[in-house]
Amino acid sequence: MRHIMVLNSKGGCGKSTLATNIASYFATQGAAVALADYDPQRSGLDWLARRPADRPAIAGVAGFEDGLRHAPRTADILVIDAPARSHGTELTDLVKHAETIVVPVLPSTIDMQATTTFLEELKSVPKIAKKDAKIAVVANRVRDNTLIFDELDEYLTKTRVPYIATLREAQNYVRAYTRGLGIFELPEYLAWPDWDEWEPLTAWLRTKRSQP
Repeated sequence: MRHIMVLNSKGGCGKSTLATNIASYFATQGAAVALADYDPQRSGLDWLARRPADRPAIAGVAGFEDGLRHAPRTADILVIDAPARSHGTELTDLVKHAETIVVPVLPSTIDMQATTTFLEELKSVPKIAKKDAKIAVVANRVRDNTLIFDELDEYLTKTRVPYIATLREAQNYVRAYTRGLGIFELPEYLAWPDWDEWEPLTAWLRTKRSQP
């Protein structure tokens, strides 16, 4: 079973949105997928509760209650929506469960400052330091042609962590979430710009470059 974790200690950066969409992507590709939700607000589990029965099934795991003990062993992909404010021993324990880590970053000065500190701590975690897990950053909820996006783009380019994709702020994510769907399950005429933006991320996730 492959473990993909969406992780950033900064709250409100869109971890649940990325996690649910990564899960739905692999499910639409025919993989057996489980989603472990570590968020006490249950964003991922609430999304699963809305998911139509005629869509590819995704198993839910209440990670905030008992970790991964109930994760189905038959899953090909386990997507982990990690909690905010993870530091120290908790962060080290979380990373033990991941082979691939995606770090979403918002276009704001506060988020960039927080991510700088977080990435330094993450790189010091033994599993990352030994290169037993791969990490990448994603610019999330961006608006093109804004000064703050230009700052974020420059910042992520200099992080010495693979900068994989830029995802726009779009109502399609709200439309998908409220229906229990992923962005890839919306009609092409509506979501093709988002599909194009996700392609570098999904391509990276499909390659060995994203795995130890």
